[in-house]
Amino acid sequence: MIVIIKQVVKIGGSLFPDHAIKLANNLKGTDSCIILGGGEFANLIRKYDDEQDFSEEANHWTAIDCMDIMAKLVNDKVDSARLVYSIDDANEISDEGLTPIFIVSNFLKIEDPFECSWEVTSDSIAAYVAHLLNANLLIVTDVNGIYTQEPKEPGSTFISKIDATKLLTFQESSVDVMLPRLLLKFGANCYVVNGKHPERVLSLIDDNVNDYDFDYTQIIGD
Repeated sequence: MIVIIKQVVKIGGSLFPDHAIKLANNLKGTDSCIILGGGEFANLIRKYDDEQDFSEEANHWTAIDCMDIMAKLVNDKVDSARLVYSIDDANEISDEGLTPIFIVSNFLKIEDPFECSWEVTSDSIAAYVAHLLNANLLIVTDVNGIYTQEPKEPGSTFISKIDATKLLTFQESSVDVMLPRLLLKFGANCYVVNGKHPERVLSLIDDNVNDYDFDYTQIIGD
């Protein structure tokens, strides 16, 4: 029997290490493919870029290397997961009943789907992989979803559902700038949910669970 990957779960680097590892373990048996954000490693690249003004190409690929580092570290702590390097690998590992954690650097160098830019982060990469897998997309971060401005700012309001076209007008949010464009291009939706609460993530991906009594954001691109 071929197991179809039902969703790509992008685990934000802000959840590393404890929350990221716990969530990855909880995704056992859910037919998920995991992509890790670059976290503090990628933030250091941004910091050094501000100081040294590296080329867009150097920034882009070293930030992606940071995603690979995070994937390897999380994989080391999750017995039910295996590192994968291609779409075929991901499907094969999922069919074995394990959770694929995608090492994306070589795959992206072959596919080359993006221009080199800070507008493209692990959110957009996860959306691209989800599109190729014909899978749903969950962006898992350390906040509940999308807000009208930074969550801690006075007057910030939580948004439970937003059209990707509207999200394009936001100067910044908890997802990257490119993501809403890709959702519109692919005609896809996605969820943004707080990964500090694994049960929330599981509620959104388990058809047998109907407990949605928590904050999350659905981005509509179809």
